[in-house]
Amino acid sequence: MELADGSTDIVHPEVRAHINSLVSALGGISADSDGGYQLGDDALEVLRDLKRWIRFYDEKTNRMDVARCIHEANLVEGDLLPILSTWPENATDSKFKSRMALACFELMVPLTWPMARDRERMTVNHHRHMPVLELAQVGYKRAVVNYDGARVLHTAIRVALPSMAIPIGDRTQRDQGIIKLVLFFLRNIAMIEPPPDVKYEGDESQISRSATIDAFSYQDIFLVLLTLASNMGEDFRAEDTPVMEIIYHLVKQVDIEKLFMNEQQLSKAKAGELADMMSKESSMLKAYNRKGPTRHNRFGTMIWVKRDDGKMSSLSGQDALADASTRNQKMDNSKTFRPPRRARKGDKDEKDLGLPTKLNSRAYDQLRSFVEDFLDSGFNPLFQHVRKTIDREAPHVMQYHRRQFFYLVAWFLEAERMRRKARKQSSQNPSEDISSFNLVAGVLNQEMFITLNKALHESLEMKDWHELTAVMRCFTQILLTVQEMSESGNEDNEEIAENVLSRLFYEEATHDAIATIIRTYKDQSFNYLDAATELVHHFLRILEGYSKQNIDMQVRSRKRTRRKKKAAQDAAGIENDNDENDGSDNDAASAERTTKERKFDFHRFATRFTPQSVVDTFVAFTKYYRDLTDSQLKRAHRYFYRVAFKAEASVMLFRVDIIHLFYNMIKGPAALEKSSRVFKEWEELVKQVLRKCFKKLEQRPELLVEMLFSKGSSTAFFLEYGFERQTVTTASKAKPAAELVFKNTEELDRQIAIVVGAMLDKNQANHVAWIKKILGDAESERKAFMAAEEVMASVEPVQDEAEEQPTESGPKAPPIFCEFVLSFKSLFTNNA
Repeated sequence: MELADGSTDIVHPEVRAHINSLVSALGGISADSDGGYQLGDDALEVLRDLKRWIRFYDEKTNRMDVARCIHEANLVEGDLLPILSTWPENATDSKFKSRMALACFELMVPLTWPMARDRERMTVNHHRHMPVLELAQVGYKRAVVNYDGARVLHTAIRVALPSMAIPIGDRTQRDQGIIKLVLFFLRNIAMIEPPPDVKYEGDESQISRSATIDAFSYQDIFLVLLTLASNMGEDFRAEDTPVMEIIYHLVKQVDIEKLFMNEQQLSKAKAGELADMMSKESSMLKAYNRKGPTRHNRFGTMIWVKRDDGKMSSLSGQDALADASTRNQKMDNSKTFRPPRRARKGDKDEKDLGLPTKLNSRAYDQLRSFVEDFLDSGFNPLFQHVRKTIDREAPHVMQYHRRQFFYLVAWFLEAERMRRKARKQSSQNPSEDISSFNLVAGVLNQEMFITLNKALHESLEMKDWHELTAVMRCFTQILLTVQEMSESGNEDNEEIAENVLSRLFYEEATHDAIATIIRTYKDQSFNYLDAATELVHHFLRILEGYSKQNIDMQVRSRKRTRRKKKAAQDAAGIENDNDENDGSDNDAASAERTTKERKFDFHRFATRFTPQSVVDTFVAFTKYYRDLTDSQLKRAHRYFYRVAFKAEASVMLFRVDIIHLFYNMIKGPAALEKSSRVFKEWEELVKQVLRKCFKKLEQRPELLVEMLFSKGSSTAFFLEYGFERQTVTTASKAKPAAELVFKNTEELDRQIAIVVGAMLDKNQANHVAWIKKILGDAESERKAFMAAEEVMASVEPVQDEAEEQPTESGPKAPPIFCEFVLSFKSLFTNNA
């Protein structure tokens, strides 16, 4: 709206005037006293009016004008925080101060609520206000975390303490609302981060994860979270997802290995990272200096290159003078077709996870103490209750809660494994209660596996890649935890691990889902690719060891036979009226009939991970070899070794781009560092693969053409063994019509007699006579052939056994069905 001075105001002047008048009536700095905050006469009503403005103007009309005016009026830093500082910690009986503090947090929660960019509901006001309000929320977090006048987060807990102290059966809706309000405020403060596409001009150290963890530790928020988590399901129920969200935004993307390092190990790890980065930088500079700018490269250069076929090609640029490999690379780059690609759309779930977080040593110590206490007391109660809440689809469960649940389960399982490893390295002997696997037993039961498999199949079917990534991470950590249980040396733990592995590997549908995930990778994020390859690596490795120990391993496969049977009956026009064909009354029995067990064959299962699509997935993962860790490189190495030597499908690796990638990893300009722990293993693998490739080229010259293309199973089999796969196709036996099925007669002669009698009753004696004639001719021909064979055997001399038997010539005997012919003919004769 255009103002009198010619400027434009994006907020209606009347709205701004109302908000400014309310902020002025709230109070201000007193000039008479020591500079403290002086409340207005109706301060409590003013705060409630501001809350009504946000609720009935911004939320109802889908606008952000009131939030923008509150930000410009500096309400949070100038009024709300000073009001909270007027409530001293020892004043526990002041109801007015408590109400004022509650009213302040009722305003701060919607002001710090996360903003979602929903393109279907966004208006012009959203595009105007959201960039400003996102930075305003960062300012609110900086003010709350670093406020010197009072411990704001601790004050929020003091507001909710009276409601928490009431037994769960006696709490009112207002008490439940106050507890959730405070938890949402803590959640908002924990998750607020500078927007990735906007530069924050303030000091980022004041709003970093380290500062947040320090504030949560200093203001006793960690103790409150531990209390809520350890009593979840008893004294608290609906607060499970807010507590989980707070913990999620505190620990996400934190390096667990560094979390359980002491100060000396942490400094050594940081020094090692710095050395690796400097080494990579020096190698990049060397590669750049080979063809970098010189004092003479301002002169133009064009050269002619003679190719192998005698033709000439022109190249421009002085870098073509460097060496033959550079010239070949320039020619290859000029021939490469690069189709136009659209920019990837921003994914809010990917932004929610964020980049890996760097913490200072103080934050590492504080977070490690909280994680250890949470594992000892709150892990099982919280996550068991959250799992039940998700399973029953409670009204307060949002779509992203399931993803956060699986991510946190995976994170804390890995944290528990790292804690055990750290204690083992430091030669500590913890008590049996702490060192036992009972601390994480809440996610190692059958109910958890059912939820995990359900989420795995649903997220794969709905193509929710971020949730599927979290599920795969959780599955992987469960496998690794159970493997540690089996190797712990405790008989009870080993027995439990045996039982858990049998449940995890029992369902064939899980095997199919994992094979589908790695086979259908297309262009998802690197985090998804990393999680998929990690799951396949550990799943195959642990399943192989388990199948060797349990030779008679059984898996359960489900067949949807009832649906197919019903479809066949509908197609045949058979009415399904009787109870025998209808399976609705005995669903349990029907389900039991459609489920069968079979012996598991690991070699057969491992061949499902050798097709070209799976190889392409691991090749796409290996292309990031310059940025991969040693464990990730080892994972890719083990897969290619399994394909080339264990599965004997090395032909799948004989493709030009794969060979070129392997060569560049060892001998290329951007090769792996020779100081890497996995360089020798990769060098030996590439050497053996190339050796097999050259040997196979000598045996199968046609492989030279096939190296340009991906290979199907039949092509790979032919290139590997030199002949096509021999398959026997058995035609499915057609079922007779319903009127021709014998239900009460099993003897063949009785069935034939019934058929002949029915044909005679229908005056079809001519058909009976024709069949008698054909069978009689067959019988006489067979008898004549057998008589001739007897005469020839009596005339020919007996040959020496040492002599080579000549090949039999002459007509072959017709099929032997004399007994059937005789019985069939006799039945026809008797009935005729």
